[in-house]
Amino acid sequence: MKIHYLQHVAFEKLGSIESWARSHSHPLFATKFYQGDPLPELATIDWLVVMGGPMNIYEEDRYPWLAQEKKFIEQAIKAKKPVIGICLGAQLIADVLGTKVFPNQYREIGWFPIEFTAQAQESPLFNFLPQTLNVFHWHGDTFDLPAGAIPLAQSKACAHQGFIYHEHVIAFQFHLEVLLENVQQLIHHGRNELKAGKYIQTPEEMLVVTEDNFLTIKTAMTGILDRLSA
Repeated sequence: MKIHYLQHVAFEKLGSIESWARSHSHPLFATKFYQGDPLPELATIDWLVVMGGPMNIYEEDRYPWLAQEKKFIEQAIKAKKPVIGICLGAQLIADVLGTKVFPNQYREIGWFPIEFTAQAQESPLFNFLPQTLNVFHWHGDTFDLPAGAIPLAQSKACAHQGFIYHEHVIAFQFHLEVLLENVQQLIHHGRNELKAGKYIQTPEEMLVVTEDNFLTIKTAMTGILDRLSA
């Protein structure tokens, strides 16, 4: 199974998605927009993963490749490819599905619990997870629910933490994929965003977590990928 991922900045990487893919011998290919890489032919990929990034989906003047990326994501969804979007990736999916992406009331950065919706808990992709899960966040924007999508989860800071669309598209506003080194990189490159806020943790608070936190989200991410690939 050929997995292609779209990477917007060098420091937002696949994390546990990469280790899952390699453990199943799924080849990985990338379009790294920050290096000027081209997009592939859609017919040559099986899965599409759209990563996060500090830019916003409406900054096409600053990041002209965003327009081309949106068209590619839309084509992949229409072709019924499995598509996973994380943070910015989720917002790009929401945009191409015709709904509004906008600044959330609160920036949400750090470890905060989400609560899965009843509809998500009935989905075969998510029914193995507990109702509440402590996950990692780093976002300022959010989105409305696209038509035809199932709401995934919510947190105290953000009403829409993701959605499932036609059982082959998953949009995560939060980060299940991060490993310790990914969080360290986000902190290093995003310190300018770490201003005092109701739902913004300090670097020390983000890094004081135990290995169990990372193991929990890794188990959740790999379980979802196992079910999506079944």
